[in-house]
Amino acid sequence: MLIGYARVSTHEQSLNLQQDALQKAGCERTFTDVASGATAERDGLSAAFDYVRSGDTLVVWRFDRLGRSLKQLIERITALEERGIGFRSLTEAMDTTTSGGRLIFHVFGTLPEFERAVIRERTLAGLAAARARGRCGGRPKLMNATQIAMAKAMLADREMPVRKVYEALHVSRATLYRHLNADRVASGERPTRRPRSRALGRRPRPETSA
Repeated sequence: MLIGYARVSTHEQSLNLQQDALQKAGCERTFTDVASGATAERDGLSAAFDYVRSGDTLVVWRFDRLGRSLKQLIERITALEERGIGFRSLTEAMDTTTSGGRLIFHVFGTLPEFERAVIRERTLAGLAAARARGRCGGRPKLMNATQIAMAKAMLADREMPVRKVYEALHVSRATLYRHLNADRVASGERPTRRPRSRALGRRPRPETSA
């Protein structure tokens, strides 16, 4: 049994073209929606999915009537296929009840994975090209090599409060320590952290005897 589904986005548009094509294709019943393709809930589509049974074929005038994106289209056709229901698109001349139609659908199913692989390959190639030019990916550094050297020189004076250092460089305390530790790690040293009392610009509290 052929079951049709038609959709238009607004009430100003007519369903006649789609309904005529579906009736000519042999659909015994047609469900309709007046809703944007971006609308998740469609009463007509839900009713059509509830109505079709194993051995039936859901027919649409064009692919985009069933799904707004390739991912959504594949998911819905797969859901029908798992229930033993065929899918047919009149404009694209695809019918999953035929061997040729099933082949086309399976090719469609590989496209998202292929697209992800292409994007990943391009990203890795772009990063490699950037590294070759001396650039690295990720967020730009807030402190450059000159600022790090200045910070290390100022901190060499044990009387210099850390607050004065990061304020002079216009960065936060966390940013200062993050870049200093990263510089130490890059040099093969172990990252360290100055005592909190000195980091706040205060002298250590003197010890008192009992």
